[in-house]
Amino acid sequence: MALRLLGRVRAFPRRSLVFSQVARQYHDYVRVASPNGIIRVPLASPKIIGVATSRGNRGHQEDFHGFATLSLNPEELRLSVKKFHGVDWDPSKVDPLLARQAVFVGIYDGCASHSPDGSVVDLSRHGGSAVAQYLRQELHGIFESVHKSQIPELFAWIKEIGGYFKRFRGGALTPWIHGTEGTPELDLEARATEAFFEVDKNLSIDDTAEYCGATASVAIFHSLDAPSTTFFSADKLSLTVAHCGDTRVLLTAVDGGTVYPMTENHHADAHVESIRLRRMMGSSLMTDSFGESSLGDLRFKKFGVTPEPEVRSRLLNGNEWSSVILVSDGISSMVSDQEVVDLARHAPHPKVAAERILSFSQELGSGDNGTAIVVPLKGWGKTQGPDKTKELRKYRLKQAEGSERQRRM
Repeated sequence: MALRLLGRVRAFPRRSLVFSQVARQYHDYVRVASPNGIIRVPLASPKIIGVATSRGNRGHQEDFHGFATLSLNPEELRLSVKKFHGVDWDPSKVDPLLARQAVFVGIYDGCASHSPDGSVVDLSRHGGSAVAQYLRQELHGIFESVHKSQIPELFAWIKEIGGYFKRFRGGALTPWIHGTEGTPELDLEARATEAFFEVDKNLSIDDTAEYCGATASVAIFHSLDAPSTTFFSADKLSLTVAHCGDTRVLLTAVDGGTVYPMTENHHADAHVESIRLRRMMGSSLMTDSFGESSLGDLRFKKFGVTPEPEVRSRLLNGNEWSSVILVSDGISSMVSDQEVVDLARHAPHPKVAAERILSFSQELGSGDNGTAIVVPLKGWGKTQGPDKTKELRKYRLKQAEGSERQRRM
């Protein structure tokens, strides 16, 4: 993997890609059991995962996305289900191949580059874009490949960062920081935390990533049905979100089209985030250009810019939920959560839903990079109740048209 940064290409030394050299098993399709055996369904199908993305009026694209089907240790998945949901899931009741299957969907949003004095520099340097592209190409593979045996070395590297991380006690990695003999397998929270920190460790070898970064938000879908199903037809589904930044991950209920956010924005001026940072650093507070947690931005890590993800999980009855929608801040800065999910209702398939969400944000005047991903669940197309924001959206569009005419004058 060569990372293009600041207009030049710097190849990471081979030692930085230790996980890239592990045989990987992730795929761009999902396996589905059928009466005639296991079939493969491509994730890129517009009826399986819908994606819409735009550069807006920016000079370059800093939004990237990715999805893959991972092969994970069933024992890890069992431990995660028990930890988060208190449910005893038995992988032995599922086909061994399907018991390992989890679908990974992510959005990566590059942040502006910085100069050594902390000021934002010329965006044409594309630093954040390069980090976001690295995440698109590598994060799902790193997520699948990390192993608990690497955690003691990784923790030692984290402590070497200094500053904020002198007080870091390990978080979700705590059971393994002093050695792994006799310890349990990872769960999804620990795996996500290790993967996000491992990305920063890899990026640390390229000096350009000191002054730029990217946010990352990923959703993991794991069916608990026996016989096994996949995410879009599962009666019982575990949804786990690992989040660092300001992408919105929204769970949509069939009943009334109610939206349940799975993420909170990690801005330094947000109440929860500012308390965390100031508790650790007192009045000394510095973050990346958007004031959010990020991967990369290595020069600012010691001041509290962290890649440690916030991990949330929810056990879903598939019939009760229509979709999971991910939108980058180019959309969420213009469109409310409820408007996002209302725009997706009654779309013929997820691709159309994603296009409607992106188009509405642009009609309101968003010029930022924008990405929308719509992942259908078993209740797709069955949303009940009125469209809560229909009249509001009409009003907002009318106001936006007037503003556009004034700008042209």
